[in-house]
Amino acid sequence: MRNSIDYQALVNLLRSYDTEESWFEFKVDNTNPERIGEYVSALSNSAAVSDHSFGYLIWGIDDSSHEIVGTHFRPRTAKKGNQDLLNWLMTSISPRISLDFTEITMNERNVVILEIPAAISEPVRFADTEYIRVGSNMQRLSKYPEIERALWKRFDELPAEMHIVRSGVPVSDLSSLLALDEYFLIQNLPVPSSLESIAARFVEERFLVAEDDGRYSITALGALLFARNLLQFPMLASKALRIILYKGNGRLTAVNDVTVVEGYAISFESSFNRVNDMLKQAEIIGSALREDVRLLPPASVREVMGNILIHQDLSIRGAGPLVEIFENRLEGSNPGSLLVPRDRIIDSAPRARNEALAAFLRRLHICEERGSGFDRIEEGMALMNLPSPLVETGADFTRIKLLSPCDFSMWSLEDRLRTCYMFTCLLYIEGVPVTNSELRARFGISESNSAVISRIIRKAVEDGLIRIHDESVGVRARRYDPYWA
Repeated sequence: MRNSIDYQALVNLLRSYDTEESWFEFKVDNTNPERIGEYVSALSNSAAVSDHSFGYLIWGIDDSSHEIVGTHFRPRTAKKGNQDLLNWLMTSISPRISLDFTEITMNERNVVILEIPAAISEPVRFADTEYIRVGSNMQRLSKYPEIERALWKRFDELPAEMHIVRSGVPVSDLSSLLALDEYFLIQNLPVPSSLESIAARFVEERFLVAEDDGRYSITALGALLFARNLLQFPMLASKALRIILYKGNGRLTAVNDVTVVEGYAISFESSFNRVNDMLKQAEIIGSALREDVRLLPPASVREVMGNILIHQDLSIRGAGPLVEIFENRLEGSNPGSLLVPRDRIIDSAPRARNEALAAFLRRLHICEERGSGFDRIEEGMALMNLPSPLVETGADFTRIKLLSPCDFSMWSLEDRLRTCYMFTCLLYIEGVPVTNSELRARFGISESNSAVISRIIRKAVEDGLIRIHDESVGVRARRYDPYWA
């Protein structure tokens, strides 16, 4: 049972249809467990094809006249063998979906409603067979390849950010879950005078889905952007941004640990300011005599934060975006592998795992318009003569490291080569010739130490990271391109 649903209104709405639709079915006393299992599969798949959040199997309604006739079916005591009917259905359906029976009284007659969530990522099967409703008839899905293609097309077109995370919400309760006014205020738009007008705008933005009974479902997108508290949405609780400040360069001692429970759109600026304040604290912790300098460029930090929010894999449960601040670095990480090859993060065409989330945050100028944002990160690090960002990735994570200031003599060879390569990539896509002098400026090296840069360039060429633009040109006038140019 979904909280706050007016099931009598729902049943009356479905009764008002001239005929049964593919996503709901009326029964009286047909309680055959196998038949119910087949209907679960069929109605779940049909709801997905017809763009409904739920399918419904309802007992106590005549399927011809739609009159309320009542039913003798009592799901709470129904059995399949020695097993409770509901438990048996749950174990016979795959992938596992949440099922629930609701019993109500209408016109002094018993009515039973089985709510069936729409299939999300693959067709729902009963006993390893997929079913679909064609008109008012139930059929094997395999007999209708055109419907099967449409179903898979919907799965492909429905990313995780469009999944429903709360359903059955009356319009009057929306403001307790979502910061509705903030949508308009942060965009300098007038706030509509009615909740219905606000809800209509949120439906247009795909933050909400209008349900059949006049209530609303909240999508992951809407909650991630505007939730007053993400912990109110169990499916998204782990997606709240966490920010940790450590003492020293390891994770042994946490000085500050904050979980930002508000949606990203309404909390990003305050989260960014919080991180900048923590960076100042890290500076104090790391030095008895604090100098008035920034630990890391704000533009780079901002892009890292936007990147880990936008590119996280929402399907990975139990992990979310994380910013960790140490005395010698900042790390931003998120669940999900890097979407492009690690050595092409500067020049690759824009790709986002969560396109709608990325598009809205770009509207708020929270993230970079041009691409992945790594070019902006590199620009910021270059202005402070800091090593280029270090990116690590695996099957289920991505981590971006920004190293804080230290003397160039302390840079590792890996840091020097990575910076040479990434800066060469950045200048190449901006159409700026890459020379020894340009790289000297990037590393903050004086002309008298140009031999140091020459050695880095030579090693980068030997390792295949960059190449000489024209080998017929003398060494002093040479230009360099990334290896892929």
